[in-house]
Amino acid sequence: MILELIDEAMAGGARLEKAAAIVGLRARSVIRWRQSGAKDDQRKGPATVPANKLSEQERMKIVEVANSAPFRDASPKQIVPGLADQGIYIASESSFYRVLKEQQMIKHRQPSKPAAHHRPNAHVASCPCQVWSWDITYLRSPVRGIFFYLYMIVDVWSRKIMAATVFEEESMELGAMLMTNACFTHRVDPQGLVLHSDNGGPMKGSTMLATLQKLGVIPSFSRPKVSDDNPYSESLFRTMKYRPEYPTQPFESLAGAQQWVDEFACWYNTRHLHSSIRFVTPDDRHYGREHSILANRQSVYERARHRHPSRWSRQTRNWNPVLLVKLNPEKECSTGMHTLKEAA
Repeated sequence: MILELIDEAMAGGARLEKAAAIVGLRARSVIRWRQSGAKDDQRKGPATVPANKLSEQERMKIVEVANSAPFRDASPKQIVPGLADQGIYIASESSFYRVLKEQQMIKHRQPSKPAAHHRPNAHVASCPCQVWSWDITYLRSPVRGIFFYLYMIVDVWSRKIMAATVFEEESMELGAMLMTNACFTHRVDPQGLVLHSDNGGPMKGSTMLATLQKLGVIPSFSRPKVSDDNPYSESLFRTMKYRPEYPTQPFESLAGAQQWVDEFACWYNTRHLHSSIRFVTPDDRHYGREHSILANRQSVYERARHRHPSRWSRQTRNWNPVLLVKLNPEKECSTGMHTLKEAA
């Protein structure tokens, strides 16, 4: 039954190591069982009781000491040395931890409990101006250790750069002003618009959040120190800094940096064929021109296939528009893994 459950989970996309671990096995054990054709559980356990096993009295003593007034607020790493100072030795720190864990006594108390950072909510965009992403990156200035700061907002669905402004400092006031100007410039109704960012001070500052609330924008944030939660802005910055025209020397002035960024944004929006949106430009997609472009490409491919059908072993390249774009989509669990967990 164990092997059948593992096979079912693997057929659903689970890895052998993960599936075996759920039922308390190692992947090597599963492979050995299959090679030997075993039909029964080959785990026999220890032939004899370990000589150094703690007695029931010793285990109860560990629980009693851990709950006593002098040690109830101490960890096993503090309890064992403290007992040694009194000339007492009951068990090692690891034995204390093991016994207390079995008794479900290893838990964080509320004031010291580490913050749990859950994956941000998934957002799906089906047209422009539903989900925006923004971030700040450094641009080198003539003075070592001092930087210019590029604030950039990108539309997740179309990949169009909605705003890109260089400032001399990071602040929530500048972020709020950038967002307000972007909505006004592009005549966007911000009510219900999702704005995703990381956890930087300018992103979560009171002025920025108050501005978003006033506009009706829904803020969304990445987990701390997890850049993958804001992939569209991170990818855009990488594209920018890997351009052949990106200066190898620091920008001489704020105006010079802004001029270069404006030229990059113009190229990116109007001439860059983006690989994730069927190689159309962000402007073509944002303003609805992608349908005729992709339909024309499909027609070209069909004519080429008609002229030389022997050169085509399958359907032509997919030139259908990308309808939905997801930000931080939830991971789908396989049916086999769910079945295995329930059986375990």
